[in-house]
Amino acid sequence: QDAEIVRTRDPERLAQCDVVVDVGGEYDPGRHRYDHHQRSFTQSMRSLRPDKPWSTKLSSAGLVYCHFGSQILAGLLGQPEDGPVVTALYDKLYENFVEEIDAIDNGIAQAEGPPRYALSTTLSARVGHLNPRWNDPEQDTEVG
Repeated sequence: QDAEIVRTRDPERLAQCDVVVDVGGEYDPGRHRYDHHQRSFTQSMRSLRPDKPWSTKLSSAGLVYCHFGSQILAGLLGQPEDGPVVTALYDKLYENFVEEIDAIDNGIAQAEGPPRYALSTTLSARVGHLNPRWNDPEQDTEVG
């Protein structure tokens, strides 16, 4: 609740952070480092949680969900983390929400060959519209 959010790629600043997500080039849950941008990174929900069926490569969002989703849902619902309600909701949220973020962030096509329908917007696209364009002279992401 009282966490300070820092947006940086500066390794010296990242080293001071308790949790680092989507930057830093390191996946180490023991040190709370959740980046998926290493060439060697191939983790999926199935590889980290063999009881789960999904093989889509995880993004940083998926990594955080994989490690903390059940705990967060249990706290919000007042249910046991390993209970049937939390387990069912965890699975449904991954399959119908987080997996899309993982796939889009990792450049995984929605279909092999031509798409069957037009996808006009996604959560990732909406977030992307908040970022400056690549050729915008003002690249400060904090300017509103």
